[in-house]
Amino acid sequence: VQLQASGGGLVQAGGSLRLSCEASGRTFSNYVVGWFRQAPGKEREFVAASRQRGSTTLYADSVKGRFTISRDNAKNTVNLQMNSLKPEDTAVYFCAAGQGVILSSTRFPDRYPYWGQGTLVTVSS
Repeated sequence: VQLQASGGGLVQAGGSLRLSCEASGRTFSNYVVGWFRQAPGKEREFVAASRQRGSTTLYADSVKGRFTISRDNAKNTVNLQMNSLKPEDTAVYFCAAGQGVILSSTRFPDRYPYWGQGTLVTVSS
C-alpha cells in the first residue's frame, strides 16, 4: 500500500490543521493506520491510531482531547484533525499502516511496514 500525507503548514498557537493520509493499492479499511510525529533531534513518537474499520481509536496523552483521528473508507483516507495546537506540536507528521499490528503494539512505529513521506506542521507562539 502507498501512503500520501498532506495538510501540514504554519499555524499560530491555538489554531487548527487537518492532516490527511490517502492510501492507494489496497483496501484501507483492513489496515491499522497510525499517525506519528518527529521533532528535530527527537525520536519518532506516537500521536494517534485508528484500528481496522475505525473500531477503536487511540491517542497519545499529549494530544488527547485536542486531536481527532477519523476514517473515510470510501475515499481510502484517514484524517487527523488537530485543534488547540501548541508550539510543542511542531514536528514532521507521518502516517503509517499495517495489517498485523496487534492492539498492544499500536503505539510502536516499528510495527508498521508502510509509511507516507511526512508533512511538516509548524506552530508559532
